Amino acid sequence: MKYLLALLLATVFTAISWAADVLNINTANAEQIAAALKGVGMTKAEAIVDYREANGAFQHIDELVNVKGIGVRTVDINREVIRLDGETALASADD
Repeated sequence: MKYLLALLLATVFTAISWAADVLNINTANAEQIAAALKGVGMTKAEAIVDYREANGAFQHIDELVNVKGIGVRTVDINREVIRLDGETALASADD
């Protein structure tokens, strides 16, 4: 019984943490991008926003590699967080 309870709790907490951060790369500002994406600081986040403003909305997540300083590895480790539409929902650091 303890095993089942532990398994249930692990599943719930994993689902909560997985769903905590969702970043719409087409509407997020540089601060949100830097906070949500691993390996992306303010300089790269600003480059993403500048690229988006110059070229229009991203149509596919893999287009991020066209931004100077963003490589395939950065895109791959952040793929589960990045969205092309919908709302940005970032967990607060205070949570």
